[in-house]
Amino acid sequence: MMILPPLPRRLAVAALAGALVLAGCSQSSTPAPNAAQQQAQAQDAEAARNLDTYRQLLRIHNDQMAASMGEDIVQRFPNSAAAKEVQQTLPGIEKRWKENSEKARLAALWQYQVAPMAGGTQSTAAIYNSQPTDVHVRLVLRRHTSWGQSAFLFSDGHGFVCKGNCTIAAKFDDKPHAIKAYAPSTGEPALMIRDDKAFIALLEKTKKVSLDVTMQDGEKKLSLLYEVGGFVPDQWQPLPKKTGKK
Repeated sequence: MMILPPLPRRLAVAALAGALVLAGCSQSSTPAPNAAQQQAQAQDAEAARNLDTYRQLLRIHNDQMAASMGEDIVQRFPNSAAAKEVQQTLPGIEKRWKENSEKARLAALWQYQVAPMAGGTQSTAAIYNSQPTDVHVRLVLRRHTSWGQSAFLFSDGHGFVCKGNCTIAAKFDDKPHAIKAYAPSTGEPALMIRDDKAFIALLEKTKKVSLDVTMQDGEKKLSLLYEVGGFVPDQWQPLPKKTGKK
């Protein structure tokens, strides 16, 4: 038969055992994170969420949003694993987006139209000068069912100084060319390019064309710049030749 200690002693032993158990639990548990650690954990979580969004944008080929999200991750979380992963693909995404954006900008500079004109139908491709910005002169490529093909400058002002034949000092991507032109006898504020076929062939291989002209308004000399790199020949529609009645 086991003999138990007196009751007060038994209570003391139990209390001591409980205290030892609590002390052991306290020593084995992880201390609560301090404020700096909590902030670091929150940043890691945000970086991970943004990285997931970046991956999704890559999957749907949204280069513009992916580039923006990737730049944000690299700038805000430079030392994170998310930034390290983003830096492996971000340069290529940014390059492709910038190239496609520039391609779209250049293409949008051109306007294509097919419309009735003077007893026939004309197809035009036209672009305004980029510089100088205070003078608006269109470079027009035209096909007409009766008049055939032509290329000319058309001013929103009073036209150009050109007596009989004149020569335009031109540059195609900084390569100089002399372009023969003439003013129409009907008085339109235009300058017609004589060899339109050669001019258009050069334009199709060029990113920028500059044309030096003299305006009638104060005989102001200008170097007109045209960013023609977005020209799409297929959008400048050919027209059927006008045939006579049998």
